[in-house]
Amino acid sequence: MPAHEIDYRLIGEEMQAVEVELDPGESVIAEAGSLMMMDPSIRMDTVFGDGSSQDRGIFGKLVSAGKRLLTGEGLFMTVYTHQGEGKARCWFASPYPGKIIPVNLAGLGGSLICQKDAFLCAAKGVAISIAFQKKLGTGLFGGEGFIMEKIEGDGMAFIHSGGTIIEKQLAPGQKLKVDTGCLVGFTGQIQYDIEFIGGLKNAFFGGEGFFLASLQGPGTVYVQSLPFSRLADRIIASAPKMNGNRREEGSVLGGLGNLLDGDNRF
Repeated sequence: MPAHEIDYRLIGEEMQAVEVELDPGESVIAEAGSLMMMDPSIRMDTVFGDGSSQDRGIFGKLVSAGKRLLTGEGLFMTVYTHQGEGKARCWFASPYPGKIIPVNLAGLGGSLICQKDAFLCAAKGVAISIAFQKKLGTGLFGGEGFIMEKIEGDGMAFIHSGGTIIEKQLAPGQKLKVDTGCLVGFTGQIQYDIEFIGGLKNAFFGGEGFFLASLQGPGTVYVQSLPFSRLADRIIASAPKMNGNRREEGSVLGGLGNLLDGDNRF
């Protein structure tokens, strides 16, 4: 089924939202919990899977929902359909600081492979499925495991990333090495593998892990500057300990910092 043709507008810089404009009868699918607001003429329906297999019977619905479950997503998605006249709009927001990437699948060969939690919303008719990593090493050490998310179709889709996004166009045979956590997605023509970082000192003390993602063109690669896992690790490391003592900045003053700012707990 051809995807619906939707218009959109990105709003904001660091905590972005996307405004989707619908004509009468047009629909957009989205992850549960991503909606900000919508016009009253838009009807909201919860469906199994991604909504692209609604005419394939119960088996098609179960297969679509099962694929989403394997990627770590929920069994259900929400379809927003404009049932009034004129134009109607709905707004969707990213779940953490970063950028929303608008992707025209028709201009990218019809498919995009991305990390499992990157999908935000898309025009109805776009299919959300799974992409298995065929190589054992890629699945074990690639940072995303054996299963990634595959977005297919000929319409607009929106994925979100952490921090700033860099889009790299790779020519045939051109290679790029990326930290596995910074890799957001890539087009279906890209050859994806992992490589040992090289050198024991680099591996143990370089702070970049043991492996890097290796991508070879032709195709498009999306790289994020701040993976959510890296942000979460920094927050946890800076959080107060269970006994109530805070983590000292620089740790040079120790308890003296607490005394100076009125906190007498040592």
